[in-house]
Amino acid sequence: MAGETMTEQDHARIAEAIRAAEANTAGEIYCVVARRSDGYFFSAAMALIVSIMVISLGVAFLMEMWWLTMRLPVFVSAQLLAVAAALALVYLLPGLRIRLAPRRWQYMRAHDNALKQFLARNVHLTTRRTGVLIFVSLAERYAEIVADAGINAKVPQDLWDSIVAGLLDDAGKGRLADGFVTAVAEVGALLAEHFPVGTEDVNELDDHLVEI
Repeated sequence: MAGETMTEQDHARIAEAIRAAEANTAGEIYCVVARRSDGYFFSAAMALIVSIMVISLGVAFLMEMWWLTMRLPVFVSAQLLAVAAALALVYLLPGLRIRLAPRRWQYMRAHDNALKQFLARNVHLTTRRTGVLIFVSLAERYAEIVADAGINAKVPQDLWDSIVAGLLDDAGKGRLADGFVTAVAEVGALLAEHFPVGTEDVNELDDHLVEI
């Protein structure tokens, strides 16, 4: 999933799926896929530094038990050298950072990014508050549907969760575009049920997938 690439044909399919879904509803659907939602340098560095401190404490206890001695400046210098090496490692190897970041932290950063995109793309500014963002963050293997207030009042969360589960399943199998197309169709069906298209309905958001 992390290495998924979207072709021009994928973009065209998703755009067509959005247009088809919005033809039957006054709601608006917007799709965003992010390569990653954070650089994770600080979280990875903190994880390594804490590990070094814990290991240092264990080494200190073992030295005490075995009657070994080391001058304090030497011990502290060894700690500082280990920290410097750890920081250099996470700086030079970006792919390692996310592996060191706790899963909960990854989901928090991806969720924050989803909310940020919801606001930045003006999905919250539709006339009837019927905008829906379908968001995927590849590196974190995370997906979320963010719906505006007008929709959340009528559509229960478990329905969004079901659509997200299907999207993640397709993405995990290397079918990200298929997942988006299916998710758009399912979101469109829910919107059409509660917010059918009207005679004065206008398209308020762009009908395409945004990659960031």
